[in-house]
Amino acid sequence: MDYRVLLYYNYTQVEDPEAFAKEHWTFCHNLGIKGRILVASEGINGTLSGTKAATDCYMEQMLSDERFKDTYFKIDYSDGHAFKKLFVRPRAELVALHLAEDIDPQQITGKYLEPQAFREALLAEDTIVIDARNDYEYDLGHFRGAVRPEIHNFRELPDWIRKNKEQFMDKKIVTYCTGGIRCEKFSGWLLREGFEDVAQLHGGIAAYGKDEKTRGEFWDGKMYVFDERIGVEINQVDKHTVGKEWFDGTPCERYINCSNPECNRQILVSVENEKKYLGACSLVCAKHPNNRYVKKQQLTANEWKRQLDSLTK
Repeated sequence: MDYRVLLYYNYTQVEDPEAFAKEHWTFCHNLGIKGRILVASEGINGTLSGTKAATDCYMEQMLSDERFKDTYFKIDYSDGHAFKKLFVRPRAELVALHLAEDIDPQQITGKYLEPQAFREALLAEDTIVIDARNDYEYDLGHFRGAVRPEIHNFRELPDWIRKNKEQFMDKKIVTYCTGGIRCEKFSGWLLREGFEDVAQLHGGIAAYGKDEKTRGEFWDGKMYVFDERIGVEINQVDKHTVGKEWFDGTPCERYINCSNPECNRQILVSVENEKKYLGACSLVCAKHPNNRYVKKQQLTANEWKRQLDSLTK
């Protein structure tokens, strides 16, 4: 595989995020890099793809900058770009919690657990492991026994924890996310809320899957990623598929977006059922006048009607 995918973040001071974003876009563009990089006054968060030479140059340049010298890059391999375009954008927050009083991970955050210590925590009876990701990420893959918060966006997590506080208040809590950035703030928020024993998986699921001793053990399914790959393998020991097909409940790890652009819900669907249900999550969405699947497949009005009629029989 000639391409690499980099996942990284760094909470550090960036004086002028807008100016930095413009300069950084030019730097990445000249290297032929594609991906999504967010810049805020509190730091940088990126996932990008490029050739080995391009990503080597990128990491070397970043690590030579005093602000980013301790950046931890998680590296994966690919047979091509994992992104179609390059975006480098200034943001108010690197991860959107929308708190009235923000959390600064440089001041307060949960203790770090390296992969082997995290594996021990997974097996400990007195520890609760909380998935800090969204529901659709969890549904594709998660650590065995981890708590699944009923949230669709990260900003919903604090309210969900408050509503279920009695389940966790007197417990040891360990949290995890894809690369670690969400846990930096979430674990800090838990401490500020009064939880006393809070830890986080250092480097996130991505680092756990690459660790030579853990080898992704006790992870089931795939890890959801925000690029063209959608899901990547983590468990090298005893993988189990946990994703369930939206329509028939059979094992499935294939995500699509509902073909109704006003719905756009992510669902796990087989190739056969995507075709049968016109790429939609429901009959209502299949009937939407701007159905993207119908347009992509260039179905005639009569063909569309016939498929819709077959769904009502």
